[in-house]
Amino acid sequence: MYSERKISSAVINRLPRYYRYLGDLLESDITRISSKELSAKMNITASQIRQDLNNFGGFGQQGYGYNVEYLYTEIKKILGLDRVYNLIVVGGGNIGQALVNYTNFEKRGFVITAVFDVNPRLIGMTIRGVEVYDVDKMEEFVKNNKVDVAILTLPRSQASNVANDLAEWGIKGIWNFSHVDLQMPKDVKVENVHLTDSLMTLLYKINEVETDETQNDEKDDFE
Repeated sequence: MYSERKISSAVINRLPRYYRYLGDLLESDITRISSKELSAKMNITASQIRQDLNNFGGFGQQGYGYNVEYLYTEIKKILGLDRVYNLIVVGGGNIGQALVNYTNFEKRGFVITAVFDVNPRLIGMTIRGVEVYDVDKMEEFVKNNKVDVAILTLPRSQASNVANDLAEWGIKGIWNFSHVDLQMPKDVKVENVHLTDSLMTLLYKINEVETDETQNDEKDDFE
């Protein structure tokens, strides 16, 4: 069973992409697809796709390819999306409110049940039906309600202490937007999200293209 094998982080990171693209195929009423056809859509080699999926059993048939609905369902199970997850948001500022307002979470089975903040102007308000509570009530809420993941959108200076508290109260998953890489016990899984990192990567790629074009222009001048 694949659950008994060590799957590389690179493969795990590609699974949501497979799931998303397969979902798009289903919406387009495409029932089967080859690794070559999927490769062209995802810009991943067909060989890489087969290697990735072979980690979980393969799912393809020689001369047929992949049954889109079946593969979509199996990856959904692998990702654990065949159940509902309850989330809380710690930090009701702009990012926190944007996440609560993102309706696609519910479509994937992610339900935000509460928001916590220290700002008196936010406490008591509702964001798309989700109430903002005083952070002092967070421990009681976590201990009395099923919470699978805590989303941190608070200042970096507060993130580590809050994360440690959440771990002590039994939270096993933290999605961290607080501009600091959290170091947590092994039984607490953390995904650190740095929005500016993605933007800086994009800017590097833009500058790389501009540098190549400049070098090519200079080369042409000497020819």
